[in-house]
Amino acid sequence: MVSTLINAMIEKTLSLQNHIMEDIEDIKAARHEKLLDRNEIKLEMMQDLASKKEDLNKALLQAIQNGDDVNQYRGSVDTLEKELKKLYMLNARLGSIVEPVRKMYKDIVDEIVSEYGSSVVEVKA
Repeated sequence: MVSTLINAMIEKTLSLQNHIMEDIEDIKAARHEKLLDRNEIKLEMMQDLASKKEDLNKALLQAIQNGDDVNQYRGSVDTLEKELKKLYMLNARLGSIVEPVRKMYKDIVDEIVSEYGSSVVEVKA
């Protein structure tokens, strides 16, 4: 049970890393619409990862209560921790790229609003 959870979490973490790398590449190529397509998937994956973390903590506690040697999972947990750190760093890198893009779009909108007022299109009835 513990090994299965750890392996599922590692797999999910690697998948999230791949999605973030795709996001970074899409931003560089100005394919911003593809980011939106992956946002829902990434959110679900992150929620699933958080849920699995709780399940893993419960499974480890159960293993300890059963007298199992949880040190047998040390290598797998270390790998999971390493991959989660990579995920965190990739996410920070993505954030450092996305924030300037967000600011650029905000500045464009602010400039249009200041030049043309709050409505770009005037509707006459």
